[in-house]
Amino acid sequence: MSDTSGLSALPGAGSAEQVDGPSAVPAPAVPSYKLRRGRMGVVRRDALAEHLSRFEVPSGEGALDLAALFGPGVPVVLEIGFGSGDSTMSMAAADPGTGVLAADVHTPGVGNLVLALSESGLENVRVLNGDGEELLRRRIAPGSLAGVRVYFPDPWPKARHHKRRLVTPRFAALVAGRLAPGGLLHCATDWEPYAQQMTAVLAAEPALELENDGPVPRPAWRPVTRFEARGLERGHRVADLLARRRP
Repeated sequence: MSDTSGLSALPGAGSAEQVDGPSAVPAPAVPSYKLRRGRMGVVRRDALAEHLSRFEVPSGEGALDLAALFGPGVPVVLEIGFGSGDSTMSMAAADPGTGVLAADVHTPGVGNLVLALSESGLENVRVLNGDGEELLRRRIAPGSLAGVRVYFPDPWPKARHHKRRLVTPRFAALVAGRLAPGGLLHCATDWEPYAQQMTAVLAAEPALELENDGPVPRPAWRPVTRFEARGLERGHRVADLLARRRP
């Protein structure tokens, strides 16, 4: 796979540099998500009970030791908000040489991903049932990630809710600080006003270089998600944005 291309060659990938307490980048005033009630069947509930400990991101304070989690020199990407986990599984299977930190706040989706991992034999995914942005801010060492993936975050379409959008100047600065030089921030949305905001935010972050100065065709390594397919059926246009950490 991957034009997360050349991830294994990125300097700093997989390092275990320490983060001393909270990041200098402040936490958002409001969360970018709203917890939803969702039913979780017995199979997924059992998968969480039996297998989550095998795949979960270790709890604690300070920087995660990515080399201990995935192996020395293994490039690591963080996916914030993986939904059902189907795309996460597809990308992890296609690129087993890359470690994936997959974070989502919705427990049914976490159960689905853990169940799929337990049946697949894949060992390059670690799962957080929690806030991926907080993980990035508090547990990821500067310059240690090969990539960050943000696929179809909640667009919060009403103007009074725009403050809850994930991709903001503060978020872009946080990601830039956690990426290794050459590391890739990949965002995708099917909500055109949000795509315009994302484009402006990423173009304005001095530590990132926005490819093509705006949206690009969907890269081959990113599968079409279920959510995306529904949007396409409704006539939505999908925007992929790729921004690399400057040297």
